[in-house]
Amino acid sequence: MAAASAESATSLVQSVDWLAIAPPTIAAVVGLVVLVADLFVKDGRKALLGWISVAGLAAAALALLPLLNDDRATFCLTGGGTQACSYSADRFTLVIQLLVLGGALLAALLSMSTLKDSGDELPAGEFWFLLLSSAAGAALLPASRDLATLVVALEVASLPAFALVGLKRGDKRSSEAALKFFLSSVTATAVSLMGVSFVYAATGTLHLTEIATELQNVDGQLHTLAQTGVALTLVGFAFKVAAVPFHFWVPDTYVGAPLPVAAYLSVVGKAVGFTGLILVTVVAFPSYADVWGPALAVLAALTMTAGNVAALRQQATRAYSAVRLLAWSSVGQAGYLLVPIAAAGYADDTAGAEKAIGSTVAYALMYAAVNLGAFAVAALVGRTRRLNRVSDYRGLYARSPLAALVLGFFLLCLAGLPPGIIGLFAKVTVFSAAVDAGLGWLAVVMAVNVVIALFYYLQWTALLFRAPEGEPVKHRVPAPLTAAIALTAVLGIALSGAPQLILRFSDTGLF
Repeated sequence: MAAASAESATSLVQSVDWLAIAPPTIAAVVGLVVLVADLFVKDGRKALLGWISVAGLAAAALALLPLLNDDRATFCLTGGGTQACSYSADRFTLVIQLLVLGGALLAALLSMSTLKDSGDELPAGEFWFLLLSSAAGAALLPASRDLATLVVALEVASLPAFALVGLKRGDKRSSEAALKFFLSSVTATAVSLMGVSFVYAATGTLHLTEIATELQNVDGQLHTLAQTGVALTLVGFAFKVAAVPFHFWVPDTYVGAPLPVAAYLSVVGKAVGFTGLILVTVVAFPSYADVWGPALAVLAALTMTAGNVAALRQQATRAYSAVRLLAWSSVGQAGYLLVPIAAAGYADDTAGAEKAIGSTVAYALMYAAVNLGAFAVAALVGRTRRLNRVSDYRGLYARSPLAALVLGFFLLCLAGLPPGIIGLFAKVTVFSAAVDAGLGWLAVVMAVNVVIALFYYLQWTALLFRAPEGEPVKHRVPAPLTAAIALTAVLGIALSGAPQLILRFSDTGLF
């Protein structure tokens, strides 16, 4: 009896590797520091909170360096001959954490000029606390290796984002956008939690690797329950990645949110959803690949088609059409990101599945850099053209040559055309994943969508270099906004010059 009690106690002992959990922990601690500091910093010096936040996100990203050469795991249950961990700092985790923290850092740089221009409309202390809290949750999610931690991380990343969207005081569009975002996300969470509870009831465990084993041996009476749980969990994450038909909140949310928040959602928010989807499909539910593989393939085709067709229909003179076009473009890009995950469901072995997932990660890294850059230039134009229409970008080269060249480069990367070599290579990688998996029909759908996207990307690019209407007026660009544009431009150019820096992920295992 005493021996059994001792063994049970041993199995509940959890080891904590503080170095492994440093990146999300630093972001969370700095968020609390900013919240407290806001009480003591005078109104005229609120910009200091922004610089503290930027420094905190940079420190969190630098905390990844000691983890590069060693896979670490913590919060582990030992005993019974097995070891299951809730937090794993493997290659997949580090790559996604770099994407998330880097994206949050660039969004923070964009936010500094936005907060300064908004006056009292955006409370600085609350804004930085919410951004850092969301970034901490987003950095925790890729390391989560049990469903409880996964759901908690997902909500820590999502809940502050609702408030960020609706934080602008006295703005009806912002409030409406936050409500739509909140309702859709709450629905997704409810569906996911029900799916998670069914999976737990069928398997008796929450750890992803153990679920993968137990699902293969589910009792016949619980088989339907397990299938339902898997399906509901996938539906919940489909909301998070804005897959059709769960995408309706995206355009209005992006338009109503402050522009840096829209940029944050387009990259970090999307990374959160896709990371969770990868973990539950490839790690937890590989035995149900014959179910989620075809389902994700259909969702990928519908999502990329709906996003690109809607972007094509945007009217250049409509208010906020530039942001709305980027929003629909992000839906189309989500469809491309879904393709390799669907292909992983058709892989013959674990190595093939991981190679397909590597294609999604490589494409996500390219998309993050260039899409944040496009939003940064949109923020620059929005300082003087409040309605931020596509037509407002006509003659941008005459007003701001460097901004026009950079935006043109980013749009060509998204389109997959030279000199945006990294965009072209990333699309070829995703296309190859579909072909290798035997999804020829999906590769054809993707090719058609790439052609559709070429039209609106090239149309916008050409507009940048047309003769301006009226005399061009040059404006001073704030240093943080300049830094954000410069960083994304340098990153995009570097990746186009050496695409192997991220494309290698599509050839090696990440888990």
